[in-house]
Amino acid sequence: MRRWLMLALGTAAQTAACAFVYGIPYLADILRRQEHLSLTQVGLLVAAPTTGLVLALYLWGAAADRWGERVVIACGLGLAAGCLALAAWVAHGMLALGLLLVVAGAAGASVYSASGRLVMGWFAARERGLAMGIRQTSTPLGMGVAALAMPPLSDAHGLPGAIGFLAVACAVIAALIALFAADPARTAKAAAEPAPNPYRGSNVLWRIHGSAALLVIPQFTAGAFALVLLVDVRGWSPVHAGQLIAVAQALGAVSRILVGRWSDAVGERLRPMRQLAAVTAVVIGATALTTAYPSPLTPALLVVAIGISASTNGLSFTSTAERAGPAWSGRALGVHNTGQNLTAAVVPPAMAALISATAYWPGFVLAAATACVSAAIIPVRRQVAPEDGTERRRTITA
Repeated sequence: MRRWLMLALGTAAQTAACAFVYGIPYLADILRRQEHLSLTQVGLLVAAPTTGLVLALYLWGAAADRWGERVVIACGLGLAAGCLALAAWVAHGMLALGLLLVVAGAAGASVYSASGRLVMGWFAARERGLAMGIRQTSTPLGMGVAALAMPPLSDAHGLPGAIGFLAVACAVIAALIALFAADPARTAKAAAEPAPNPYRGSNVLWRIHGSAALLVIPQFTAGAFALVLLVDVRGWSPVHAGQLIAVAQALGAVSRILVGRWSDAVGERLRPMRQLAAVTAVVIGATALTTAYPSPLTPALLVVAIGISASTNGLSFTSTAERAGPAWSGRALGVHNTGQNLTAAVVPPAMAALISATAYWPGFVLAAATACVSAAIIPVRRQVAPEDGTERRRTITA
């Protein structure tokens, strides 16, 4: 039972971090009205927490290696809460808000570097897909919490109320981690034995990192611009659009759990990931079509697009950790996290510029194309029976 408590704490910490790192898009409407910002400027603020996150991931990973997951998560999330409190009740203007969001994102990187290690350390391989799938629900859950809470809080209490809510959430979870979390046991043998570099002589990990980073593009295109698309193009209110997106993020959370359980059942991570990448390309392409040619199907397709594009994240993290092995999983997950979040930092301003210069549908077409490329480079392993008739099997990476 203790491992499930650790999973719950790790998931809660990641959810709180994701709510502010990826929740700024849901303040787009009030940022434009209250701070008089353009869509491109809002895109820069959306990218600010992710920028800080990318810059700090490796350092927090090294800190977790030295001092353990509990201390790192509690300290980092507490620091993020302080920065968000300043952003809510002290700072004004794009520059001050942007700097505080960058520092808050850098502090929140502690959760990304340590919570996955916490889960991997407490669960065996036969349950790891499900456990990591549950842990990875934190991203859509965090986005869903932000989508549900940010528009009404900002309408009622302005930016201080919305960002202040995020600060309080981070502070509460930091306290719970400090009080109840426990680092997984590390054996002296595992620490003493050197392990070969999994990147040497193989491109499999790099292909996993690259394909996962490419899948961030459709995920963040749908997630970051669904609200403004529904408000600007379909005439929805921000509150109603936020409620629909919260449903979509809940669907994304459920999809990660189901996909993780599926991967445990079939004993593979990468083949399901390739299949889901292909489905993502089809759904995002259909969304682009209904955006270019107005259709009542657009809201429903946005829900499906947000849900399906979130489904592969747990698979990529689990396959990275398993391929790297215990001695290298921390560093490999750091590289993986950096690639994904660097892409996430670039997508909002780049897509905002493209959408501002053209329309919404070209952005979704580009996102669908990147999902196709991702599906092509995922290193799926084919099982090949040996010629000697034994039950042992070898694998070929395609």
